[in-house]
Amino acid sequence: MSKTTLGSHPFLLGFEQLERLVERTAKTGNDGYPPYNIEQKSDLSYRITLAVAGFSDADLSITLEARQLVIRGRQTDDSGERVFLHRGIAARQFQRSFVLAEGVDVTGATLENGLLHLDLERSAPETVVHTIPITRS
Repeated sequence: MSKTTLGSHPFLLGFEQLERLVERTAKTGNDGYPPYNIEQKSDLSYRITLAVAGFSDADLSITLEARQLVIRGRQTDDSGERVFLHRGIAARQFQRSFVLAEGVDVTGATLENGLLHLDLERSAPETVVHTIPITRS
């Protein structure tokens, strides 16, 4: 007996890339750093908040490519200039990725009190009805 996958189900035509998207999302590293929240602000808007204490806006980069939102943080390690008696806070790099649905756009990013807020908005879907003419052969 063969197992039917999401992309090969006969009623889901053209959804092959959805299966690849699920696989890609499952492969992203989930090391838990930095911690984040995702909240729904309204029916069409969301906010992702990452705890990035110690990072300045110059240490952070946000890119969106092929519907994948990638947030990277890179701090410069200045340990050569300072003498630590105890070092419990390390200069750490991170990369956190989110896959956005079609029609979801990033509308802004703010850094406030060690929290990076990314605001997202979904376009209202248009309901369009197409009538397909039937031709005789």
